[in-house]
Amino acid sequence: MSTETSGGTATGMDLQDEARKHLWMHFSRMGGYDDEHQIPIITRGEGAYVWDDKGNRYLDGLSGLFCVNAGHGRTELAEAAARQYEELDFFVIWSYAHPRAIELASKLASLTPGDLNKVFFTNGGAESVESAIKLSRNYHRMRGKGQKTKIIAREVAYHGTTLGALSATGITELRSQFEPLAPGGCHVPNTNLYRHPDDRDPMILAEAIDERICFEGPETVAAVILEPVQNAGGCFVPPDGYFQRVREICDEHDVLLISDEVICAWGRLGHFFACDRFGYQPDIITTAKALTSANVPMGAMIASDKLAAPFAEGNNSFAHGFTFAGHPVAAAVALANIEIYEKEDLCGHVLAKEGEFRAMLETLRDIPIVGDVRGAGFFQAIELVKDQGTKETFEGMEAENLLRGFLSQELYRRGLICRADDRGDPVIQLAPPLICDTEQFQEMHDILRPVLEEASTRMVN
Repeated sequence: MSTETSGGTATGMDLQDEARKHLWMHFSRMGGYDDEHQIPIITRGEGAYVWDDKGNRYLDGLSGLFCVNAGHGRTELAEAAARQYEELDFFVIWSYAHPRAIELASKLASLTPGDLNKVFFTNGGAESVESAIKLSRNYHRMRGKGQKTKIIAREVAYHGTTLGALSATGITELRSQFEPLAPGGCHVPNTNLYRHPDDRDPMILAEAIDERICFEGPETVAAVILEPVQNAGGCFVPPDGYFQRVREICDEHDVLLISDEVICAWGRLGHFFACDRFGYQPDIITTAKALTSANVPMGAMIASDKLAAPFAEGNNSFAHGFTFAGHPVAAAVALANIEIYEKEDLCGHVLAKEGEFRAMLETLRDIPIVGDVRGAGFFQAIELVKDQGTKETFEGMEAENLLRGFLSQELYRRGLICRADDRGDPVIQLAPPLICDTEQFQEMHDILRPVLEEASTRMVN
């Protein structure tokens, strides 16, 4: 079917019409858009800000989707892409290599902790997780332990929507539409310390992993996959010593530890890789998103030398791959992007400014609806409650009316893009570009405070 628009280019209301006719947006309630509830159409970005098709400016408090870490409109990245197009537009890395993929793999290996030296490129986060799951199973199989297939993950955690990654994802609403899933996904409690009983040692959350491995049978468990700070549910940070104990548990049971850093890597927590912030050594890191600051799709699974070794013997092969993985243009952009991180010391900037960012959010605790403020680096969340004393949460239609009926629309109307999320208890998440500073923190505050105050009044009434 062909569609014509005036002058050959859709503009204004034509974009709205064409979007509703043809664009199937992801994770979206497509029936909710009409002339009164229009699709937000973003047309331009610069620094920490984006503009819509009506000329309105918004502070991108979510970095696109936790990925535009270096900020919008980086001409250096466009120039790197253009240079690469002139040299080599595309070639696969299936039994071939090209300079940019080699250079980027070497660069990533130089930044990862320990012996994580083998880089397997993908096109995004779910593919990175899928690759890590397949490698975990295949590695054990090649060692004569083919029964080790199960993956231990955490409740409410999001690891992607491909069927393998979805089996690790711990969000019922995302899983139920697509069952039966790939077998082997097992779940344990997450590190929601706000709702953890005060009289119980938080380290039981690490011991729960040991208990689940023993329940399943260590001979059947391939890997544990964890985010350094869990995204879904609202920026759950680990208790002190958590990852060190998890590492011990994995070693005791010959189970691999996957650090899912699709969000947390690339300076989001003040380090190139967030496992460094919490002081643990994984066997695999999965990454994507801010590897290129989202200028082009790219991801990677980074594995230890030990895991890669069996595949370097004889005729062995890891029979897995993607056509566009390691794309020359994506690799060139990633190299230029990492150069920006290093030249501008964006990791150092996050470490220097995270306290100020967090302090701004802490000032909102006097609003009755604000129950908790948590997170790390430029990755923070505000949990919303009916009662601060009892921590009673909003459920059902109350949560629906709060998040989708008011907060999302009002925050956007006032010029702040963030995430009002109910995968778990209701939260507002903020993950601005790493270039943000005092001016942007104040701007966020000046929008968040009146909106949360009004939301509090509405929910009480």
